[in-house]
Amino acid sequence: MKKNLLILSALLLLSLANVSAKELTISTNSWIGYTPLFYANEKGYLKKLDIKLITSHTLAQAADLYMNKKADMVTTTQHEYYAIKRAGHSIIPVILFDRSNGADLVLSNKSIKELQKANHIEAYLKTNSINREVLKEFLNHYNLNHKELTLINKEPKEIIQLQPKKDKNMLIVTFIPYNESLQKNGFRELASTKESSVLIVVDALCTNQKTLNNDKKRLYELKKIIDKSISEIQNNKKASYTLVKDYLDGLSYAEYIHALNLIKWINKPSQTFLKEIEKLGYNKEQLIEEEASK
Repeated sequence: MKKNLLILSALLLLSLANVSAKELTISTNSWIGYTPLFYANEKGYLKKLDIKLITSHTLAQAADLYMNKKADMVTTTQHEYYAIKRAGHSIIPVILFDRSNGADLVLSNKSIKELQKANHIEAYLKTNSINREVLKEFLNHYNLNHKELTLINKEPKEIIQLQPKKDKNMLIVTFIPYNESLQKNGFRELASTKESSVLIVVDALCTNQKTLNNDKKRLYELKKIIDKSISEIQNNKKASYTLVKDYLDGLSYAEYIHALNLIKWINKPSQTFLKEIEKLGYNKEQLIEEEASK
């Protein structure tokens, strides 16, 4: 009897070990704010936690993988977070990465004054993304929301092929690094999140309640790794670029440095900021903070 109990106990422990050792997958995309994940992956830090990355070109694609249960965690702005939640999926922001500080932009072939005189405007953007909210704020701020507006839904990689047309009033809502090609094509920057006093664009790692419950210890370790990676990136940008450049859609080193300057790391947020983002649905009690991971 005692022998049978020992065998059963051993089998139970083995079963629990297998559950805790389950590989976790993060669905993400090639955004500068997720560089700590790319860096940690290349340094082997994620492998030690048995965490794998799946990278997509857009946040929407990354969100689809999560909703189709092909990933345990997903990187989002508040737009994707809301969309996934509205679709009926369990999703909780657990680790903060960064906030946009000029990395989301509105470009045009015309000036603000020309757009204010225009009757019709064509806006190019990924409509089911944070771009939609950036556009809304821009239109409100410059009193353009009453204009006849045509929304043209395109992927960022399609939008960079656009050329300015004199007979069109064109607005483009995009983000680093896709603005670089557009500005080389002749489009000018009209506004960005750096000037925004209203819009907050927050990037975070989200997961479901089950993963949060079952793998909280591993998520604490992941938080430490993200903080460590951010510190190492800041201390040696050249070395970090060599490691992460293949994730960033051909970004040059100069563009990489510029992009890093257009975000603010919020991995160690102030209590004031945590209070501020509560209105976005980010419960600070569920966020894994540095203090909790010690």
